[in-house]
Amino acid sequence: MNEILNGSEMARTIQLAIAPVFLLAGIGAFLNVIAGRLARVVDRSRHLEELHGNAGGDELVRYVQELRTLEKRMSFAARAIYLGTASGLAVCLLVVVLFVGELIDFNLGDAIAVLFVVAIALLAGAMILFLRETRIAVAVLHVREELLLLESELRK
Repeated sequence: MNEILNGSEMARTIQLAIAPVFLLAGIGAFLNVIAGRLARVVDRSRHLEELHGNAGGDELVRYVQELRTLEKRMSFAARAIYLGTASGLAVCLLVVVLFVGELIDFNLGDAIAVLFVVAIALLAGAMILFLRETRIAVAVLHVREELLLLESELRK
């Protein structure tokens, strides 16, 4: 290990290691959005579970269909959170490796490149799952036709 870094070298080392923290902040914001969507899906599914027991006929069919859709959305959101969190952890490890590599003046370029690629690949996977979840949500987003009709139109 080399001598302790002087002030300006330490500042440069910290700047180098902190740069990926901006990526980490973006990942955190992304995870916050997904977690919020997951919470809303969970709340809706709990509400439908309560209604399910007292429903019958067409209403029961609608509840079951929506619960199945919500189950898919929860699965995609949970997996997106898993991959996003793994991406964030890879970025944290990247920061440590960058800092330690500079601190001990050791070339860890290959490890840094691999960690960066892994972090971005995990983030891309999380975004793909998020896209799938939102596509499902939009695909089933519709108001039932009978709710859009005025009372006078229903009598026709």
